[in-house]
Amino acid sequence: MATIPITKRGAEKLKVELHQLKTVDRPWVINSISEARAQGDLSENAEYDAAKDRQGFIEGRIQEIEGKLSAAQIIDPSEVDAGGKVVFGSTIELEDEDTGDKVTYQIVGEDEADIKLGLVNISSPIARALIGKDEGDTAEVQAPGGIKRYEIIAVMYI
Repeated sequence: MATIPITKRGAEKLKVELHQLKTVDRPWVINSISEARAQGDLSENAEYDAAKDRQGFIEGRIQEIEGKLSAAQIIDPSEVDAGGKVVFGSTIELEDEDTGDKVTYQIVGEDEADIKLGLVNISSPIARALIGKDEGDTAEVQAPGGIKRYEIIAVMYI
């Protein structure tokens, strides 16, 4: 199985979710199923059906997280020294060459990506355009509205 890059923060977030699912959500749904069974006829018991559906979701999510964590290559961006190159985990300050607007992004794994927080997926078009570039380079990104050019102002490993 191929390794999946994930930041230390992202791995911790998955571990917290896994702990929640195993220690809170799973026991709760098992109890809900027991209570629904106690009500008698299961063929017309909507609470039982809903609890079984929820149990299926929880068990599936537990397996998914455990699989991701077992294949994860955890990277602490603060320990990366790529000599100013854009790599997984780096934080990049960019300037849009057309508008002059500045943005800051961190390149992260799929599960951690949240563009509102400036966290971009490693497989996104902007991340792919930035990987391997240095400060001062220009990256061209294929955007829905056409090609956008960004100048890399700073590359940080934080």
